[in-house]
Amino acid sequence: MMERFDAAVVLTRVMASGVVMSIEKSDRELPGLERLLGKLTGRRHVALFNSSTAGLHAALAGNGVGHGDTAVLPDLEESERRFASWLGVEGAEGDAPLFERFRPDAETAGEIRSWAGERRADTLVLDLSELGFGPASAVCSNDEGVWARAERLKIFGAFDLRTMWTQEESNPDLVPGVQFNYRLSPLVAACLRLGLNQASKTPAGAAR
Repeated sequence: MMERFDAAVVLTRVMASGVVMSIEKSDRELPGLERLLGKLTGRRHVALFNSSTAGLHAALAGNGVGHGDTAVLPDLEESERRFASWLGVEGAEGDAPLFERFRPDAETAGEIRSWAGERRADTLVLDLSELGFGPASAVCSNDEGVWARAERLKIFGAFDLRTMWTQEESNPDLVPGVQFNYRLSPLVAACLRLGLNQASKTPAGAAR
């Protein structure tokens, strides 16, 4: 999906910036990937995560679904259903899933825009792990509340970065019982952004 030269350019840019952790306020790679995915999915808000299960967890929490709740879920693998059950969420029957999910790979990365345009659910989950840059996922929504609750799951996510130097809590009503190390690294975000940009410019059916 990405040539060695392109990968070298990305690696050099990120390492030269001195920002290799997502807790840095000056990071530009994560916001850049968020903007790109927002354009591709037609959703105003995007939260990034460092694994497939983190994206699943965030999609549930973002929609206010937690322990003791039931929800109509998209097709999930057995291990993912067990994870949802571990979170205390059980699947329910229905035609309108709480969120919809797409797992693009090197061959289908250019289809994100068309896939998103056909979805009825507001919350979309992109499992980006198959693109080859490491585990990653994104929760995309037009509902700022969904984004805020999903983002709040992360230790040193967008909310913590605003107050980490003052030790004051921002948006205390959104604080979950537990936060998780779900942060995506800027290096992975940079590689994903370049790869997705290239894929979005590749004509359908062309070799990648």
